Amino acid sequence: MAVAAVLPSTAAAQVTRTQPNNMPDVIRKRVGGAQINRGRVKLGLPPLVENGHLVPLTVSVESPMTAASHVKAIHVFAERNPLPEVVSFYLGPRAGRANVATRIRLADTQNVVAVAELSDGSFWSDSMHVIVTLAACLEEL
Repeated sequence: MAVAAVLPSTAAAQVTRTQPNNMPDVIRKRVGGAQINRGRVKLGLPPLVENGHLVPLTVSVESPMTAASHVKAIHVFAERNPLPEVVSFYLGPRAGRANVATRIRLADTQNVVAVAELSDGSFWSDSMHVIVTLAACLEEL
């Protein structure tokens, strides 16, 4: 009898893994029909994260950051977060360098994508797979 009482509470305590969101659609809305090229963007995340609540993130983009050629925006997306667009940074030539750093939440083990929009209308990206052992952004059932 006691075993039967323990099983339901154990099952309820298990963490439900998140399902992939509509990240490709959200990225497509952000870039329109433009092609996204690989390169020029360097996404920095630890490959293994113990706690998904505070994950350090850096993004740098190769750009001269002049009035004629600069990074306009950097967008970061996560495929298993409830909201796929994690953060957007808006830059201009006065920024001097296209380097940003912050901390983000990751709901689960997933791919993270950074997309940079340049002043010439081109888009460049980098992605990383991050293993998260203690998930964040989860909803209770």
